[in-house]
Amino acid sequence: MTKAAELAKMGEVLTNSQIGGRRNIVINGAMNVAQRATTQPNRGNNDEGYYTVDRFRLGFGGSTAGRLTMSQVADVHDGFANALKLDCTTADTSIASNEFGILSTRFEGQDLQQLKKGTSEAEAVTVSFYVKGNANATYALELYDSVGGRHASQLFNVTTSWNRIVLTFNGDTTDSFADSNALALEVNIWFHAGSNFTSGTISADFASADNTRRAVGISSFFDSTDRTFFLTGLQMEIGSVATPFEHRSFGEELSLCERYTRRWAISVRYNTTSSNHHATQMFSNMRATPTVTRAGNLGTSKENGTTAGGIADGDTKNFGVLVYGNGSDSAVGGYGLADSEL
Repeated sequence: MTKAAELAKMGEVLTNSQIGGRRNIVINGAMNVAQRATTQPNRGNNDEGYYTVDRFRLGFGGSTAGRLTMSQVADVHDGFANALKLDCTTADTSIASNEFGILSTRFEGQDLQQLKKGTSEAEAVTVSFYVKGNANATYALELYDSVGGRHASQLFNVTTSWNRIVLTFNGDTTDSFADSNALALEVNIWFHAGSNFTSGTISADFASADNTRRAVGISSFFDSTDRTFFLTGLQMEIGSVATPFEHRSFGEELSLCERYTRRWAISVRYNTTSSNHHATQMFSNMRATPTVTRAGNLGTSKENGTTAGGIADGDTKNFGVLVYGNGSDSAVGGYGLADSEL
């Protein structure tokens, strides 16, 4: 063995085949964090939003008749313990031209400056992930520039076994990403689409957005109630080589997710002689001023930035919510979600 080969082997042993540094731009790619719920049934029609696994969004259009259940499930393989699962519960075999179903994760522009998009030195990007299903299927992964209206798509195949998919996209020398907290890029997995999105020619290179090219050649997830789709180990990194998945601790991943969604629990002591007992919940370092929802026995709230007399000054790093109890002479409680998703 040559000296160079010995040094390379030593480096592989010392790093366990990993390359140091924050390589993976995706948050929660191992599907470990699910603050909202672990399962959400009956998604379809024109639904759009975040339902279970943090940072992963479902979007439907065209009054899609198909329905699915979205879940976080335990599925141990290749160093992963969890996966995102889609399970078809209502089939849709008559696909209107404007129907679509997309699973996506979204990114702020300030987290993508290293891509050098819009310059002559624009970097290639490699997206890798693990997938399986109940049967063979073909879906598309799209990178969509939400500001400049540019995109690139590539097909990938699903089998009944876990397989790692690796897709490399050339750098885009057109349209830079703003250095801000606004939506810049979407990674979209197309699993259902009508002819409005499948009648063109798919392009693996970035070009001006054309709906007809976005999902050409895909199967329909809603073709049977037997259909399932599992996803985990999603990684997006600079360069044309897929490195081993970058595992992060649960606490670190949760902290990254809480920039966009934060679940909080609180109790309020309340008695029959006064209705002014309350508790204050503060949030820091969220992407933007969040929308707050409450559940359980918590009553109304006053939030900063409202005319009702809230807390703090509207600074997203010092967001507060004043919560009242619903009850009498007892401690009541519940939980809420502060949401500042892209």
